[in-house]
Amino acid sequence: MPDYATTRRVRHAASDMFDLVADVGRYPEFVPLCEQLVVRQRISEPEGVEIVVADMTVAYKLLRETFTSRITLDRPNLRILVEYLKGPFSRMENRWEFHPVGDQICDVKFRIAYEFRSRMLAMVMGAVFDAAFRRLAEAFERRADQVYGRRTA
Repeated sequence: MPDYATTRRVRHAASDMFDLVADVGRYPEFVPLCEQLVVRQRISEPEGVEIVVADMTVAYKLLRETFTSRITLDRPNLRILVEYLKGPFSRMENRWEFHPVGDQICDVKFRIAYEFRSRMLAMVMGAVFDAAFRRLAEAFERRADQVYGRRTA
C-alpha cells in the first residue's frame, strides 16, 4: 500500500497554511490532478472544529475518478484529517499538521496512505497518483506564495 510523508518548512504562518489547506473549494485551481471539488456538507462542531464532506474528481488524460471524503478541520490544534468514504479506493487517509516555528514560519507535515480497490486501476493510475502526491505539499507552498506573498529569508 503506497504511503508518503513529508515535512516542509515554509515561510508562512501556521494559521495561514491551515486556512489555505482548509479552503478545499479552491483545490481545482492548483492541486495536481484535481479537476473538480464539490462540498456536499459542512458541520460546525464544538470548540472550533468543522467537518466537511466533499466529492473530489481527479483526472489524468482520459481517466476520471470521483471519491468522497470527510475532512475534519481542527483549527485549535492546526490539524486536518481527510478520511475516505467512497470511490475507487479500498482505503485512503491523509493528515496535515501545521507547527509554528516563528511568526511567519511553520513546519507543514503531510502524510497520505492509500490503496486502490481495483488492481487494474492501481496499475494504470498508481504511478500518476504517486507523482501527484509527492508534488502536493509543494503545490500548497506555491499557492501560499501567490496568496500571501513570497517571503524571503
